[in-house]
Amino acid sequence: MSFSPIEVLNFVEENDVKFIRLTFCDIFGNLKNIAIMPKELPRAFKHGISFDATGITGECSDLLLIPDISTLSVLPWRPKSGRVVRFFCNIQNSDGSDYSGDLRKQLHDKILSLNSEGYSCEFATKCEFYLFNLDDSGEPTKIPHDHGGYLDVAPLDKCENTRREICLSLEEMGLNPKSSCHKHGWGQNEIDFKKSEPVTAADNMVHYKTVVKSIASQNGLYASFMPRPLENQPGSILNICLGIRKNGMDILGTDEGKFFIAGILNRIPEMTAFLNPSTNSYERFGVGYAPQFINWSYKNTSPLIRISNAVGESPSIEVRSADATCNPYIAFNLILSAGFEGIKNREELAPESETSKKLPSSLEEAYNLAEKSDFIKSVLSEKTRNGLLGNISGICSEYNKASDKKAFDESRYFKFI
Repeated sequence: MSFSPIEVLNFVEENDVKFIRLTFCDIFGNLKNIAIMPKELPRAFKHGISFDATGITGECSDLLLIPDISTLSVLPWRPKSGRVVRFFCNIQNSDGSDYSGDLRKQLHDKILSLNSEGYSCEFATKCEFYLFNLDDSGEPTKIPHDHGGYLDVAPLDKCENTRREICLSLEEMGLNPKSSCHKHGWGQNEIDFKKSEPVTAADNMVHYKTVVKSIASQNGLYASFMPRPLENQPGSILNICLGIRKNGMDILGTDEGKFFIAGILNRIPEMTAFLNPSTNSYERFGVGYAPQFINWSYKNTSPLIRISNAVGESPSIEVRSADATCNPYIAFNLILSAGFEGIKNREELAPESETSKKLPSSLEEAYNLAEKSDFIKSVLSEKTRNGLLGNISGICSEYNKASDKKAFDESRYFKFI
């Protein structure tokens, strides 16, 4: 939605807004924010709000947060008196130049480049999570909130009310949820979003996790996006759906569509460290409906790429290997880059459901593929690549030293994802 600075300032005054959250995403996909008072908003629009980036980027420098006016949204779970609103922000250096580590802007620039060639893209996500009970001290337990299964209804589905509140909050914020349901695992849920332009879809995904956790907490529950929090239950997927058009016409079903899919499949091993950047991510592959092989299908539900063509909806390419530990700005950028590399090189698509290759079986294997990948070097800036791969290398080293791998995953991920 398009607003002018004056319209936003009037909205803030007329709606008793007392706090403005300036939000952004670090390279690991974590939502960060600074809260300012309403009187600071004109300065934020004109000059940006400075913050010490040392603890975020590891660099000894100040950066500026520049609110993206189009992302204004009221946080509906906050009090109606003394309201809180948020903006997503672009990041600049203190001299006003673009910050090279701003992944949101990198994705935006990628889309502008594709637009100049006649292409348009839309993304949507389907993201699963578990709801767990709290103990008497208010700490998360590993006790699922229910024992319901796939598409169950109340009373088996005890998550229904919380899920409804989440969807209503998302809708009130303009984040475009489409559907929700109980998934296969005990206490497991999914919310499906409508397609949006890629930067908006990534914004929605980043904020979605905060909304889910906030509403769950208000209902006396803990929401976990850990890829596989329970050993005897299915893992949680981040299903990335995208549609591509050229000059207004969908490319699926054309040679370009086949090249695009082939490009993703050919580069997915090198991308996996960024789509699945936790050691726990690899506990999910090959379990239940989670993919293990690098393949595609129109009909089956378990391949890595599924082509969806539901009646009344535009066709979608569904990439089914990612999970919620990824940074969506990076994930979307890599998927698009791989697909359009496939178009450029006219890469041949293997027969449907062919299963000759597997996804990496561990974070360390995925790291080794990414670290030596010329494709990754061509897409991600040196700053971003070194920051992410350095972090992953450290995780792998700690994991290898841990005598109890499951305890390592539990302590590192359960309460922090």
